[in-house]
Amino acid sequence: MPGADTLAEYRRKRDFRKTREPSGEGGPRVGGEPAFVVQIHDASTMHFDFRLEVDGVLKSWSIPKGPSGDPHDKRLAVPTEDHPLGYRDFEGTIAEGEYGAGTVIIWDEGSYRNRSTDKRGHEIPFAEALAHGHASFRLDGHKLHGDWALTRFREGDGQREAWLLVRRGHSSAGSATTDPRRARSARSGRTLKQVAAEESDG
Repeated sequence: MPGADTLAEYRRKRDFRKTREPSGEGGPRVGGEPAFVVQIHDASTMHFDFRLEVDGVLKSWSIPKGPSGDPHDKRLAVPTEDHPLGYRDFEGTIAEGEYGAGTVIIWDEGSYRNRSTDKRGHEIPFAEALAHGHASFRLDGHKLHGDWALTRFREGDGQREAWLLVRRGHSSAGSATTDPRRARSARSGRTLKQVAAEESDG
């Protein structure tokens, strides 16, 4: 299964007897444009998780301030372990004591198109673009639309790898990050507080 070995770190960190997060045992999605999802995660620190479907897994970055529709804003994006494709559907609370304990909502979701090119303007595979440290893509979500780029500015040698997520082209006012505690899920319309309350009552 493509990407299966890259999920070892994801599985190592989780006890699937205690968390409802997907284990990633299913096969990759077939057909259609690759997916993206942005989740708000109220864990030890509040942050946004930005995930892009690449070669059968979700390549993932933690973005403390979330995506910005202003091309002048350069958002820090710190890589995290690959997640299974099924994680794009995850919304709920991760139990206390488990890795990433806290509440998760799907802030935005949709599909994306690769716009990465080489120096001659020829399109290159998205995984290759990421490996080279610069990938361009177009998002088509509920809240995020238009062209974006991820650029690595710090390698992982001796310190944590770091990237920048930047909106390209004209400003997109509709994609401006809102207060995560007031933001609503693109999937269910619920806030973090509502999801946490409903799961604690259940």
